[in-house]
Amino acid sequence: MKAEVLKGHLDALLLATLEGGAEYGYAIREALHSQSGGRFDLPTGTIYPALYRLERGGLISGRWMAAGERRKRRCYTLTPAGRRTLADQRVFWVEFSTAVTAVLSEERSCPAPV
Repeated sequence: MKAEVLKGHLDALLLATLEGGAEYGYAIREALHSQSGGRFDLPTGTIYPALYRLERGGLISGRWMAAGERRKRRCYTLTPAGRRTLADQRVFWVEFSTAVTAVLSEERSCPAPV
């Protein structure tokens, strides 16, 4: 799936990916890819700006960690605000996906006139 399809949902997906614990950007990208059965193959140019935005918004926190002798990588974790936002996004998603499924379903019934 293309990144445009995920517009509006990427933040919730990233927060959900971090729910299991701290991860760095590339590992988050790979987790999205594997947890979606390979359907979400997002470029790093999509992931990192979203992570920076979530960090600026206080939903995740990042810190630099050593990754070898001369390398560092930024590791991200959910903040309490991020956990609350993820819970809200899950409620929204259930309502939204139920409504979309009802509209797109081939087995729709016409509501009774009021």
